[in-house]
Amino acid sequence: MPNQLIVVLSFIVATCITLTAQTKTVNTEPSKAANDKAAAAMEAERVLKERRANAQSLLINLAVDARNFSDAIVRARTQARVADMLWDSDHERSKSMFRSAWDAAEAADAESEARVQEDIRQQQGGTGRGGYVIATPPDLRREVLGLATKRDRKLGEELLLKYKDEKSEERNRRPGGVDELTSQRFSVAEELLSAGDVQQALQFAEPVLGSVSMSSVDFLASLREKDATLADQHYAALLQSAAMNPQSDANTVALLAAYIFSPHLYVTFRANGAPSSAQTGPVNVANVSAQLRAAFFRSGAAILLRPMSEQSTAGADGQYLAIKRILPLFEQFGPAETTAALRSQLDNLAAVTSNTARNRDDEWMHRGIEPSKPRNDEGSNGQPSDREQSLLDRAERAKTSADRDQIYLELALVTSDKDDRRARDYVDKIDDMDLRNSVRSYVDASIAYKLVRKKEVDRALELAQKGDLTHLQRSWLLSQTAALIAATDRDKAAQVIEEAAAEARRIETGDADRPRAFFAIANVVRRTNRANVWAAMDEAIRAANSAEKFTGEDGELTFRLAGKSTRAVSQYPFPDFNVSGIFGELANENYDKAVELARGFQRDAPRANAVIAVAKSVLEEKKK
Repeated sequence: MPNQLIVVLSFIVATCITLTAQTKTVNTEPSKAANDKAAAAMEAERVLKERRANAQSLLINLAVDARNFSDAIVRARTQARVADMLWDSDHERSKSMFRSAWDAAEAADAESEARVQEDIRQQQGGTGRGGYVIATPPDLRREVLGLATKRDRKLGEELLLKYKDEKSEERNRRPGGVDELTSQRFSVAEELLSAGDVQQALQFAEPVLGSVSMSSVDFLASLREKDATLADQHYAALLQSAAMNPQSDANTVALLAAYIFSPHLYVTFRANGAPSSAQTGPVNVANVSAQLRAAFFRSGAAILLRPMSEQSTAGADGQYLAIKRILPLFEQFGPAETTAALRSQLDNLAAVTSNTARNRDDEWMHRGIEPSKPRNDEGSNGQPSDREQSLLDRAERAKTSADRDQIYLELALVTSDKDDRRARDYVDKIDDMDLRNSVRSYVDASIAYKLVRKKEVDRALELAQKGDLTHLQRSWLLSQTAALIAATDRDKAAQVIEEAAAEARRIETGDADRPRAFFAIANVVRRTNRANVWAAMDEAIRAANSAEKFTGEDGELTFRLAGKSTRAVSQYPFPDFNVSGIFGELANENYDKAVELARGFQRDAPRANAVIAVAKSVLEEKKK
């Protein structure tokens, strides 16, 4: 073979080898990256699977421990929440836990009711007379029922059949009232509706949707916001049922009218003419069809034009006032002949109605029926509002110091949310020192809450220095103000957080408010300086272990006022006092460390809440 040919062939072979090597190199790089990505995904999946298995094990062990918890509230909540979280993996175990939780909830509700009654007796001095103010205890059976029904409607029905109703007679005496069993059913149905489960909510409510009550009408009003056609169909059936029911009265019509004209706002009248009102949400007139509106007027007129029954919840005064309140709707939208008949009925009732009822023309006779009249309730340019001026006029005419003190108390409450400086001036005018101190504490706490809500940093810091606040209130005010400051000045925020911690350390060691204050601080630290959150949590847990009554949930700010003739309580839920939120966040950051931290609680309630929060963060995590 000639040398030139050999050279050419050698060149071609070398070139092919080089190209092949280059091609392999180019193709290998994306292949390696894909393999690395797949390996990382597999490792993440393995870790997640391992953590989920660990979380389920934590929950099962917690459920076993919960059987021996001495506190019925903690026992009920722990078993119900664990049952809810384990439902997908073990239905039968979860059903058994829900049933045990229900038994514990019955015991817990009975204990809570006994405590409430004892509190009332103490406030009344054992006389059974006089005013009182109480904080509403949790309804454990409703909590368990809600979780169980969400998972299995038949199980919810089973638990509801066990319901022991001690208050049905009292509720049935109220216009539009229902027994406790029915109230529980509607409460759970509303929860399902809020969660978007329309069909299950309707199925659970259906057994009690056939009678008119505030609960049934309000459920349909909420249903209409999700499915107007379905709600209107059930409302039309309710109209027909009410028209045929001989026990329907003016209050029945008032409730039915609310569905169309003032959804979520209900005004009824007792036999003595006293109004009873409730508002459950924003009020917006429903855009119903002309046919449905006409059906309301037919059914309403059929009920209102009947002779008054002895079983009427309204009585003569209530019947008169209910018709007087509803009449403008008939005048505006109803048939002329029906409206004329109702006017005649009102004239006939006037003969057997008290002067007080005939002359009544206050806000509740018009609210939700007619456009609101302009009122000077807010005051302007520092000038007193109508209500404030009326009270000032009464103060000038007051004959005794006690009467004057009561009026200044009312003035302080009226102005505390509008012009808190004026409110504090009114407090200073109260002569009775004990009453003055009590009112000042209540007003200052209310002002603190308002300043945080409105993000008024400078005034909040001023009130923290000068206000008559408890250690918890002052620590809370400082920590929340620090969170507002952190957006622009982290150094100053850190200083204010330290002041909040110093105030928290002034709370008595065994007081449950001490860990609440520290958990609120830890939540602020987590948002503003994550590196320090674990140290903040250590102090919070030490405080929790020293406070026997700290449960780690139901955190709220509560302000009380106990005067001789005026009592008030304001309750504002505040989740940052609880353990669940922050433990869920910390578990997302470092699961193993969060588990170890949760085990640091020595008491059942906070440990259970922390473990559940940690497990929930893993079991509900989306696969990536």
